[in-house]
Amino acid sequence: MTLGIIGGSGLYDLPLEDAEWRSADTPWGASSDALLCGRLGSTDLVFLPRHARGHTVAPSELNARANIAALKAAGATAVVSLSACGSFREELPPGSFVVIDQLVDRTRGRANSFFGDGVVGHVSLAGPFCASLGTAIVDAAPDCIRGGTYLAMEGPQFSTRAESRLYRAAGLDVIGMTAAPEAALAREAELCYATVAMVTDYDSWREGEAVDVAVIVAVLTANSARAAALVAGVAAGWAGFTCTCGCAHALDNAIITDRAKWPPATVAKLGGISGRVLR
Repeated sequence: MTLGIIGGSGLYDLPLEDAEWRSADTPWGASSDALLCGRLGSTDLVFLPRHARGHTVAPSELNARANIAALKAAGATAVVSLSACGSFREELPPGSFVVIDQLVDRTRGRANSFFGDGVVGHVSLAGPFCASLGTAIVDAAPDCIRGGTYLAMEGPQFSTRAESRLYRAAGLDVIGMTAAPEAALAREAELCYATVAMVTDYDSWREGEAVDVAVIVAVLTANSARAAALVAGVAAGWAGFTCTCGCAHALDNAIITDRAKWPPATVAKLGGISGRVLR
């Protein structure tokens, strides 16, 4: 049971034991960066800096399919995503960590499925995040707030004030640029997946305030040690983790295409993601 970690803005490395950076290529291309493979105590862990070391990959340029495929190929059975976010709630100030349980996708044009090219699959995203993994995170880091809806925007620009107020009025809680399509792809890959939204700002709904990168970076720097401690806490209890959400069987009955019509090249490409149901 290898624990996968995706580090968002401000988190580009982890203090792992026996650590080694390993390049990762997949049928969907290369991941954002090499994978940092190592251990925390007795837990095997694989870490991917989502935007690459040095933050060179923009949200719209992310190859999320390659990132998820690389983590699965490296043995990850669950993925904790750490994501910098803006807040629509006074009660979620900068510095808050929120374990998200719902998602609204407002991204555009991103590749959001491994399926296609002759093999059509549909997975349920009614609950887009693994509740069991969310519980493990909160158990390891009790200061995390449990529950909230994440609005995934396209970026790279931040919201207009009108957009920010619209999202707030709709009852959404945080906004970021990366949980979609990651959550959907992790579900197709039959991985447990959870997002911890690390709040850096109030977006732009508050009168006279706007998002400022300098302020965000300052909060991210303060959050980085807490994020590493959260990962260490999850890793410490990882031997006892059990998923009761059915993530490992998300593809049961998901493929609708007649088996006789499956193109061999597509089946081969999907092998590392959905080989359990394609065999």
